[in-house]
Amino acid sequence: MSIWGTILGGAVGMALGGPIGALLGGAAVHFAGKASREAMDGTAQQAIFAAGFIALCAKMAKADGVVTRDEINVFKKSFHVPQREAKKVAWFFDMAKKEVAGYEAYADQLYRQFHNQPAVLEQVIDLLFHIAMADGVMHPAEKEYLQEVARIFRISDGDFARICESHMGPDQSDPYTVLGINHNATDKEVKSAYRKLIKEHHPDLLMAQGVPKELIDVANDKLAAINTAYDIISKARGLS
Repeated sequence: MSIWGTILGGAVGMALGGPIGALLGGAAVHFAGKASREAMDGTAQQAIFAAGFIALCAKMAKADGVVTRDEINVFKKSFHVPQREAKKVAWFFDMAKKEVAGYEAYADQLYRQFHNQPAVLEQVIDLLFHIAMADGVMHPAEKEYLQEVARIFRISDGDFARICESHMGPDQSDPYTVLGINHNATDKEVKSAYRKLIKEHHPDLLMAQGVPKELIDVANDKLAAINTAYDIISKARGLS
């Protein structure tokens, strides 16, 4: 079963509690006629991640007051929403957008669920960046929203700047900022920062920690940005 089937077909349900549990339980009742209390296994972790991300994405849509067609297309294409599930996912998105719980509640529950896996929380921010940048523009309200979610996730200002820079593209980004280091960093520090980021954001590790495989393309993009930044610095410094 795909992660979308897990979210929309009744698995996990109300077992989690909190605003994400309420969304999953509502989907279970709407689509399957009952709410499951399935154990919190790896699939449940992935469902929690995906449901929390969709909720934050829905709330972000209110930040600039409009959901563009580009954003919708990027969501469907990048996150592998199968055609047979598209209407159900749209229902889930709309339900999250209308929920009385604010985005802070969803962000806080995701933090509590994944606080020991900071790279997983960073992946949520990366996914939201990916959607926000779909129309080629980062609206000030969207960036403010992302900064606040990052604050709830306990992501530092420096790490937020690193995440933001990785979405600017190689022609506009500062490769040192992408790696989270200063321009006067030693060659050893450059290599150490690079290896640390590659290890933390490897797609296989993220999936093991709760990121659904359907949402992993952005992690591959992240690795590409990290590798490109390191290649630029390596060539400029003559690193082997």
